[in-house]
Amino acid sequence: MIARSIARLVQERLATYPAVAILGPRQSGKTTLAKSLGGVYFDLEQPVDRLRLDVAWETAVAGADLLILDEAQEMPALFPRLRAAIDADRKRNGRFLLLGSVSPALMQQVGESLAGRLALCELTPFVASELPESRWDALWRFGGYPDGGILDATRYPAWQRFYLDLLAQRDLPHWGLPARPATTQRLFRMLATLHGQVWNASQLGKSLGLSYHTVNQYADFLEQVFLIRRLPAYSANLRKRLVKSPKLYWRDSGLVHALLDWASPADLLAKPWVGASWEGWVIEQLLAHLSAHGKPHQAFYLRTSDQYEIDLLLECGGRLWAFEIKLTSSPALADLGALGKKADLVGAHGHFLISRTTQPVMANNHGSLNLETCLEWLLSL
Repeated sequence: MIARSIARLVQERLATYPAVAILGPRQSGKTTLAKSLGGVYFDLEQPVDRLRLDVAWETAVAGADLLILDEAQEMPALFPRLRAAIDADRKRNGRFLLLGSVSPALMQQVGESLAGRLALCELTPFVASELPESRWDALWRFGGYPDGGILDATRYPAWQRFYLDLLAQRDLPHWGLPARPATTQRLFRMLATLHGQVWNASQLGKSLGLSYHTVNQYADFLEQVFLIRRLPAYSANLRKRLVKSPKLYWRDSGLVHALLDWASPADLLAKPWVGASWEGWVIEQLLAHLSAHGKPHQAFYLRTSDQYEIDLLLECGGRLWAFEIKLTSSPALADLGALGKKADLVGAHGHFLISRTTQPVMANNHGSLNLETCLEWLLSL
């Protein structure tokens, strides 16, 4: 089994909280990770397990074993019972591990019943720091879902298409998305064409025959179930006019590649969207790496009306860092210099150009890095 970076964080939080919730998309490996920690497992999507937990509740909560409650949002009556069990013995930690694919439903229950009693961890599909560097190009091409091709390339792109179809037809309506499955599938395809672009709900709504309010509501839901990320625009008091809309990225590169009908490894670099794909993939690797190690951070991008742009602004460790991401193995010194001028506009503490270079260089909080050296550097923040 591939070791997950977040495992240590989960164990640390179990040692200091009565309950921990692992959130993440379906099929990202939450159940496998949880079972590796030991304990007694209940799949609350299954009526038999819900009944088994209900009947054995008093015995189970009194025991010493960790209780693993998968898809906890499927049993709303569970949360008041969890609160009562925790409050009856507040000094006892590491009792409950909740797993959930549905952030909106689960977080509503957590907020109402378990505030202050539970710590949150987010598990993504596989990320670069969990795999050997020789597998990173495959990770970019196929995405990080364990069954989506990273472990068996023959499963891409059929797995991604079945996964998205099932989400549109069953899971998302069950979780509360009001869109018809056909509308959701059209939305998926259109969002794929917008990967790496500034969010424009009005334009997208016209294409779908929906109001921009409805499009924003659907996008909010897709963001909460870990499919997309809208990177907010950085707000600063500059002399330049700033673009205020967020940028849209799919969180898993394999899903967006399947939606854009990429199939052959040979032609990926010829696609007009390849630069946006790699940019989004790198951003996801950086942010997932910080989250897996429990490092608080906020991420933004910057674009001005006269086309000054910074791909990623990262607030972490009390400082602001600027990143430009380029799909090249030979970055130009002029690119780093231009990034430095843009970073100075926002008062960034340092700036880095991330590319596929084999000769990374860093000095005085700026430099030309590859993904490997950047991931190592992030842990020093």
